[in-house]
Amino acid sequence: MKATGIVRRIDDLGRVVIPKEIRRTMHIREGDPLEIYTDKEGGVIFRKYSPLGELNSFANDCCASLYAVSGIHCAVCDMDNVVAYAGQGKRDIIERPISAECEAVIESRKNYFAQGSDAAVAIINDGNSPAITAASPIIAEGDVAGLVAFLETPGKKPNVTEEKLLSSYAMFLGKQMES
Repeated sequence: MKATGIVRRIDDLGRVVIPKEIRRTMHIREGDPLEIYTDKEGGVIFRKYSPLGELNSFANDCCASLYAVSGIHCAVCDMDNVVAYAGQGKRDIIERPISAECEAVIESRKNYFAQGSDAAVAIINDGNSPAITAASPIIAEGDVAGLVAFLETPGKKPNVTEEKLLSSYAMFLGKQMES
């Protein structure tokens, strides 16, 4: 663990305030779920909770299926990271933080389909990051939890059927999170 030098007291209701600087650097927003761990030395650890992390095998299966059917690289993201990926260059993308532009696509809560004049939306903050060609938000219990996306693939662009399939998988993952 890394010491921050910040000390906070627990109030009479058992609450502790996480400093704004830490919330900002760790991308913790109001209402974000946190998972609480303890270690053997008596430490208490807060970690951002990702409901999609619980569905990792479903997310991987979705990506693999979409890639097998379409031949287009596919990714599933939660609100912070790429949690599943199928296609070439997996180790360069999987478990990497998503870009601010990708986060904006998620927060729009709308399907995204890149048009010729649209600026490329990189999936991660990397100069070599593939751009999103189509994306559909994962919505569970009214809250947006992430997205399923097709990424730039040489010689391939998603057609209308594949875009509908992408939306279906996003809805499927959302329903799995609700149950």
